[in-house]
Amino acid sequence: MPVFSQRVALAVRNVKAFLKVEAGVVRGGVPESGGGTLGAAVRPSGAGQDQRIEQLRRELREKDGENARLRSRLAAGSFHLPGGGVKPENMIWMFGSGRTGSSWLSTMMADLEGHARWNEPYVGELFGSAYYLRAGDRMRGRKDYALGDDYREAWIRSIRNFVLEGANARFSGLGENGYLAIKEPNGSIGAPLLAEAFPESRMILLVRDPRDVVSSAMAAQRKGSWGEGWRANGGGDSLADTDPDEFARQWANMYTVSLGNARDAYEAHKGPKAVVRYEDLRADTLRTMRRLYSTLDIQVGEQELARVVQMHAWENVPENKKGPDKPHRKATPGGWKEDLTPEQARIVEELTVAVLDEFYPRWSTSYGRVKNLDP
Repeated sequence: MPVFSQRVALAVRNVKAFLKVEAGVVRGGVPESGGGTLGAAVRPSGAGQDQRIEQLRRELREKDGENARLRSRLAAGSFHLPGGGVKPENMIWMFGSGRTGSSWLSTMMADLEGHARWNEPYVGELFGSAYYLRAGDRMRGRKDYALGDDYREAWIRSIRNFVLEGANARFSGLGENGYLAIKEPNGSIGAPLLAEAFPESRMILLVRDPRDVVSSAMAAQRKGSWGEGWRANGGGDSLADTDPDEFARQWANMYTVSLGNARDAYEAHKGPKAVVRYEDLRADTLRTMRRLYSTLDIQVGEQELARVVQMHAWENVPENKKGPDKPHRKATPGGWKEDLTPEQARIVEELTVAVLDEFYPRWSTSYGRVKNLDP
């Protein structure tokens, strides 16, 4: 197994353990008070049973009415089946990891003529977590499991329809010639499934130095910062405050899993695709955007690209919307040197060394050594 894949597999095990603790997952049955079976405890009887039957009848009548309305819409030509609106080949999936500049890049893309942005639908998280994190080989081998391997073709097709119907419902005005940028870095765990469901779509693999990613996430989750509300443990005390070394370890593991699955999807994808490093986007935004659209084989005029680049330039972000506790924090590659302790940087480097070696071949360690120098 390649080194990168070995590290991703190890990180998956670490993330699984973390998720079980965070969610309070306990294997086994649900204890009942007073003995007996759970079914007996909740089964209605007498008047309660009659009320339940009547409720079910009402629900069936409502379903019949809904089905009749759908049949009428279909007969009138006002119901769009999957694929009737946004073209799958005009979807641009953006995978990688959170805190990699995906908001910046996707908002620039959304402001281009004929574009729209689907901001974090989490469809990759929905299916990817169930397939990669919550279920092992034994579960996926069960015929009754919804994402069982024996019926992969059927549920991959279902994922495709699920996404297409959602896109068509939300972006009905985009038209068949419009492009939909789907910002899905936090759903990258499911990137291989989405790539399989949409082989003709376009794809962006967005990469950033993992030390800057961890630094940005840690700043966001500290008490009083803008991201305090989306902590993994539901808004309580954050590891960013109570145990920043452990926070760095967990985020480095999750970065490895997220980017690892995104990279696997990218490698397997046969449609137009491009790698974008945050550092390149920051150093020369217009040139990087020009290269991106050329690689994706999408025609966009130079003036149009220059317009959105200027509109979303760091210098044009209002001063009250950027700073250490704001979503627009630094926009400075290498800022981790000021934010992370040497120990935190070392932790991240050890867990993400395969990422650094592949995408930053001349990267410098936190203790000054330069890795992978050309001979």
